[in-house]
Amino acid sequence: MKEVDEAKAKEELEKGYEKAEKLLQDEDKLEETLQRLEKKLQKIPAAGDTLAMVPTMISMVRSYIKKEYTKMPIGTVVAVISALVYVLSPIDLIPDIIPGVGYIDDTAVVATCLLLVGSDIEEYQKWRTENKKC
Repeated sequence: MKEVDEAKAKEELEKGYEKAEKLLQDEDKLEETLQRLEKKLQKIPAAGDTLAMVPTMISMVRSYIKKEYTKMPIGTVVAVISALVYVLSPIDLIPDIIPGVGYIDDTAVVATCLLLVGSDIEEYQKWRTENKKC
């Protein structure tokens, strides 16, 4: 089974920052991207704990865009969008169509994002629970 090391995952995450910043400036295109990602997630069998965080990440971006929750640094938003775009992209380190291993790189990129901004996501989850935004 092909593994993706943390350095490569971080490199892939950082490559998406510019695209993420552009998406952040176009709310309609960002929402379209989030909707496409939600549809893709429905097709992923047994996403695992890491990819299971993706819906929370999508919710966080939506809350930020709607100005419901803005207590996170812009760098966090950019990193999360970058990770989400990577998961959505059909062109990545390991093609998603390869059974059993196609989502390893997606998982590695999301895990790297969680390592970088996990505390901000935890704060968002607390806020969401306290404000009944679940």
